[in-house]
Amino acid sequence: MRIPDRGRLDAPSRLQPAVLALGSNLGDRGELLRDAVGALRSTPGVEVRAVSPVVESVAVKPAGVDPSAPRYLNAVVLVDTLLDPHELLAEAHRIEAEHGRVRAERWGDRTLDIDIVDFDGEVLADPALTLPHPRAAERAFVLAPWLAVDEEAVLPGAGRVDALLAALGDDTVPAEGVSL
Repeated sequence: MRIPDRGRLDAPSRLQPAVLALGSNLGDRGELLRDAVGALRSTPGVEVRAVSPVVESVAVKPAGVDPSAPRYLNAVVLVDTLLDPHELLAEAHRIEAEHGRVRAERWGDRTLDIDIVDFDGEVLADPALTLPHPRAAERAFVLAPWLAVDEEAVLPGAGRVDALLAALGDDTVPAEGVSL
């Protein structure tokens, strides 16, 4: 891992806020999320500012909710970073891989998922990364924990997180006995 070169013209010159959504529905889900937060804390150029309470949710597949799939544990981590969005995504993928993430099927069951939900309000759409996350406004398992760590949160282009969650409905439940 490299910290951005201060001499590069495109390197961020300040810490930029980002919102990361974490999820796990295979293995020791709580331990995987704890390890992911630890890995983020030790990533050069990333400072963890806040970690949400953990919630549990049903699995969502391309065809919709899959009640037969293992349930997810989800959390949101607020970070400040010197990395650019693609570098942060590369670090997220590295952490996922180190925790056994296999990308066999779209929206498949996984040991660990780390999504960038928002990166300093940036709007980006390229083959590798879309910002803000294109489905975050439809996911209570992202909105509820995000709201728990930032009551004033706004999803760029979609609106206030509290209003989005109220309109969507919160189908998450607190994950008893799991803390990060």
